[in-house]
Amino acid sequence: MKVTSLTDAPAEASGKPGARRVAIGTFDGVHVGHREVIRGNDTVLTFDPHPLAVISPQARPKLLMSHSIKQDLIAGLGVDELVVIPFDRAFADRSAEDFVERVLIGQLAARSVSVGENFRFGKGARGTAGFLSSYDEFETRVVPLVGVAGETVSSSQIRGLVAAGEVDEAARFLGGPYLLEGEVVHGDGRGRELGMPTANIVPDPVLVAPGHGVYAGWAHGYPAAINVGVRPTFETGRGLLIEPYLIGFDGDLYGQTLRIAFVERMRGEQRFESVEELVEQMREDVTRAQAICEA
Repeated sequence: MKVTSLTDAPAEASGKPGARRVAIGTFDGVHVGHREVIRGNDTVLTFDPHPLAVISPQARPKLLMSHSIKQDLIAGLGVDELVVIPFDRAFADRSAEDFVERVLIGQLAARSVSVGENFRFGKGARGTAGFLSSYDEFETRVVPLVGVAGETVSSSQIRGLVAAGEVDEAARFLGGPYLLEGEVVHGDGRGRELGMPTANIVPDPVLVAPGHGVYAGWAHGYPAAINVGVRPTFETGRGLLIEPYLIGFDGDLYGQTLRIAFVERMRGEQRFESVEELVEQMREDVTRAQAICEA
């Protein structure tokens, strides 16, 4: 998949003008509803940062995923081209008419445009799916809100599930496991002392972090037992950490970006009266995490 900026995107696709089939959206999470909007399109047009970070910073939500994860998930849907618009105040002030005429028609030469039914764009959010449908230069496909088991899928709903630790439920709406990534940093070495060295990641504060607890998941191709929390058994003075123990892995990950797939929350975070009790529970967590991942 080719990733480009709006100014670098040529006004042709597949060798002829007016050939782009464009899906538009913020697509935070690339959940099953987003995937329906993207389905059948060769070009995805998205925004970075999230528009609310510019329009209404106090209302900006914590995001479900980093831009790099979003990019990889979109690439996995068979898209040929991802066009990323740097969303700033100048772009936010563009009218809906200007966006359609200069961007969709003038720069992208769209022959079809796909959006969700609740998509809004342009200054004052005047642009709607109905507004797009009024243009004859391209065909507009409006995708109704998608439901799973009777519940409407939305990024805000999934954020709530992830924050509550319900990652297995979130996966039903995402269409795959909840993914998180970060740089592996040096910790206090306590996991190594206890015989279970972990890869320590400080979560990005702009992203949703799973609720405190111990999870089964995958990291670096290995099943993992993942602790999310502040390690209450020890007085560390450190903030939130995500600490996967990679089952069967022996190596050094410091400085690398590690991507974690959360499968299931096994238990809440708890304080133990002794290190021995903690180690016994950690061993049980590892055994259970491996069974869950290999089921």
